[in-house]
Amino acid sequence: MPGANQALRTARVRLDSTAAPGQPTSRQELADLVNAWIYQRYRRMSCLTANYIGKLERGVVGWPQADYREALRAILHADTDADLGFRRPVRSTSAAAVREEGDVNRKAFFRTALGAAAISLPLTELAQLSQQVEVPTSVRPADVHELRVLAGVFSAWDHTYGGSLIREALNAQLRYSVSLLKHASCPRPLHDELYAAVGWLAHTGAAIAFDSLVHDDARQMFSFALSCAEEAHDWHLRAKILSLMARQAIWCGDADHGLTLVELALVRADRLTPAERAMLHTARARAAAKLGMLEEALESIGRADDQFTRIRPADEAPWMRYYDAAQHAGDTGHALYDLALQVNRHYAGEAGHRLSSAVAGHGAPYVRSRATSGIKLASLTMATGDPHEAAEIGLRATTDAGRVRSCRTRDDMRELSRLASPHKGLTPVAQLRHQIRTVIHT
Repeated sequence: MPGANQALRTARVRLDSTAAPGQPTSRQELADLVNAWIYQRYRRMSCLTANYIGKLERGVVGWPQADYREALRAILHADTDADLGFRRPVRSTSAAAVREEGDVNRKAFFRTALGAAAISLPLTELAQLSQQVEVPTSVRPADVHELRVLAGVFSAWDHTYGGSLIREALNAQLRYSVSLLKHASCPRPLHDELYAAVGWLAHTGAAIAFDSLVHDDARQMFSFALSCAEEAHDWHLRAKILSLMARQAIWCGDADHGLTLVELALVRADRLTPAERAMLHTARARAAAKLGMLEEALESIGRADDQFTRIRPADEAPWMRYYDAAQHAGDTGHALYDLALQVNRHYAGEAGHRLSSAVAGHGAPYVRSRATSGIKLASLTMATGDPHEAAEIGLRATTDAGRVRSCRTRDDMRELSRLASPHKGLTPVAQLRHQIRTVIHT
């Protein structure tokens, strides 16, 4: 995990509390000050929380979005982002592996794909791979098929139960897959299929690490997965990986970088399927909404809706089978949720309609997605509507959340509890907040 941001914490505790003069400003007070500053400056609602300030101070988020940085500089009397311990992340660049006639130069591939990170990358431990696992001398079609099946199984488990229980098993399989690339000879006709299969498995591992909030592992696995997709010349897998990389960046508070990743994925969008284009436009909408870019967010939702009507499921890759009507409604509903809470509450109705459709449409294989959309719907209703109705929705959603192991879902529940706090005197809201505490602690 990244190191703590002591500079930001020091700046916060130096600032006197307005609620308790002589005492340092609390994380919640600082979050409220930032929200007020952004509203006064840009007339835009933001929802910074004490939990997010904690992530900044712990170094979980090292580069928050631009308006947060601007507000924090003004409030904490800092001249530069560096004075508050913020550092723009170094973006790794995937490079194509160096090829030799009739085979792949594996040493060059791993040097370009993993770079210096290979020395400390916990999931690969390249120096010991030959001692840890036994791999075949030559790759067979059955090996590629097995990797695809495993990636599908791990992905399905993650959607239904969350990935915490299977992270170690998947990492072990990924270590084996890396050794297969490194040590086994691969017939030229199987080359692209092998790298695509390993890339899908690495993408699944990255998604599970992201859901577990193990962000450094997720970024490293995403980078490796993207290198595999590039090596396989697989534009479809590349789009899927970049989409989830963008979502991680947005979740970590760097919506600007998330937008850049989506734009990169949309290069040569003509090569992608309608589901992939819809997926990317929803990610673009979510980044734009976080940045307060109203017109861009609405335009992206419209494009996503248009592409969704063109989907033919039989033409989609296995990793896109999840993108059905419920998923589309949930993703676009999340973008409208941010617009409703940060820009204009006029969009709360459409956000609620789409999130409700997502909750109703997600079946048993997608319990986590149903819980996430339900919690967002409850949060939206709590912030803009009837707290009694919000509590009823939230109780159902947290019941779903209790069936999965997902750190992101727990974080969403904490946000719902914070939004419910002003109504804690109401019995249903008190019951909801108690259930949230129970689920999180369990």
